[in-house]
Amino acid sequence: MENGTKRPKNPLAEVFGFPADNLSPEAIRHRTLRLCPFGNIIPNCTKDKANNPLGVCSIFDNEKVVITCPVRFRESWLIAEDAASFFFSKESKWTSLSEVRLKDANGKSAGNIDIVLVSYDESGRVTDFGALEVQAVYISGNMRNPFERYMINHSSGDEFDWGEHANYPNPDYLSSSRKRLAPQLIFKGGIFQAWNKKLAVALNRGFFETLPKFGEVEPIEANIAWLVYDIEKNQNINRFVLHRHKIIFAKFDESLEKITRSMPGDINVFINHLQKRINHLFENSTPPDNEKIDAPF
Repeated sequence: MENGTKRPKNPLAEVFGFPADNLSPEAIRHRTLRLCPFGNIIPNCTKDKANNPLGVCSIFDNEKVVITCPVRFRESWLIAEDAASFFFSKESKWTSLSEVRLKDANGKSAGNIDIVLVSYDESGRVTDFGALEVQAVYISGNMRNPFERYMINHSSGDEFDWGEHANYPNPDYLSSSRKRLAPQLIFKGGIFQAWNKKLAVALNRGFFETLPKFGEVEPIEANIAWLVYDIEKNQNINRFVLHRHKIIFAKFDESLEKITRSMPGDINVFINHLQKRINHLFENSTPPDNEKIDAPF
C-alpha cells in the first residue's frame, strides 16, 4: 500500500445494504434473501447477475468508504431531491422515471438515462425535465471472491479477513472517469445540452476528489450540477448513512473539457523515452551486409 497504509482485513463495507459486521436479524434476512433496501427495480439485488447477485454496495478504501453500486445512491431519494432543486422551482410538482431510453437524431440509442426527473402541471402534462446520472466506482482486482467467501460464514460472527489474498479489490477512479463518466457526458449529456436541459451527476466524494477542479458558477447560470455524497457509519444503528457532502454548480462544456482532456506531463520526459527507444533500436540492429545480398538482376 502507498505511504505504508495498511489495507483493511475486510474490503467489504456493505453487503446487501448492511455493514459486514452487522449480524442483526434484519441484516441476516437481507443477506439470506438477497434483498436490496435502496429502491432497486425489484426487491432483490440484481447487481452483476440477477440469479447470483454481487451484493456489495460499498467497499473500504483505507479509512474511506466507496460506493460501488449505483442503486446505493438511492437511499431516501436524497439524490432526486437535490437534482429537482436544481432543475425546477420550489413550487414545481415532479416525479422520477428510471432507466429512460435516449436516442440520437438518427434514431440510434445513446444509452439509458439513469433517472429522468419530470415536472408536471395540474393536468399531469410535462412542463420540464432534467437528467440525473449516477456514477458508482469501478473496481480493480476481484470483488466476487471475497464476497462469496464472506457469504458462506456471514452469520458466524467470526472476523472476516481477506487482507493477504491476491487481487484485493480497490477503487479504480481513472477507469471510472475515462471509461464510464466521460462517455456518459459526451453522448447523453451532449444531447441534453443541445436541448438546453440541465444535467446532474451524483457520485461519491472520493471519486469526485480525483477529478479535475471545475470552475463554479451561480446555480442560475449552471447547466450541470455535481452532487457529491459520502456515507458515514451511524454506530447507534450499525448502518452506513448517505450524506450530502456538497453540490458544485458548473458549466457543461467546461466540465466535459476538464474530464476528457489529459493533463500534459513534461515533454522532456517523453523525448528522453523516445531517445532510449531509438538508442535501443540502433544498439540491437545489424546493418545489412551488401556483399551477401543477391543481385536483383
